[in-house]
Amino acid sequence: MKDFPTRKLVYLAFLIALTIVLQRFLSIQIPMAGVAGVRIGFGGLPIIIAGVTMGPLAGGAVGAIGDVIGYFMNPQGAYMPHFTLTAALTGIIPGWIVFHLFGGKKMLWVFLLAIGVGQLTTNVILVPVFLEMLFGIPVVSTMVPNFFSQLFSVPIYAYLLRVLYNYKAFRAIEGELGRSR
Repeated sequence: MKDFPTRKLVYLAFLIALTIVLQRFLSIQIPMAGVAGVRIGFGGLPIIIAGVTMGPLAGGAVGAIGDVIGYFMNPQGAYMPHFTLTAALTGIIPGWIVFHLFGGKKMLWVFLLAIGVGQLTTNVILVPVFLEMLFGIPVVSTMVPNFFSQLFSVPIYAYLLRVLYNYKAFRAIEGELGRSR
């Protein structure tokens, strides 16, 4: 428990709650073939924040736990662990890129690259593949809208993350908590 002091657990719990609210209740869902196809919103931002401030493990935990709890609070069909994996990767990939490839640099272009790779991997590639595997929805019919959705989401996420990072209180939280790798 040394790596997860009480204060860090509280911040992670807050980010999990924020993810659930933003993803399950404050996002726009565009159904495709009777199944949730494209989701537009800011639900991934708290997951990414956890990953780039506290490390990839924290980002993965916020994504996975937020997805599971969010499902039980507001189920949208049967539970599919495939989407819990993509939620975890939403925090793991940017956190890993920021900390392991760029040594923790918190610049806009690093955020753009890290978030872009993460969102491309999860929302543009994995989600459409899983939707086809599970529900028979053709990959192209969800990959193309997800790609265009991410053209807007990635710069907005990167910009918001950079703006948040400019706040002294945000940097103090990150410095106080350190990161779990």
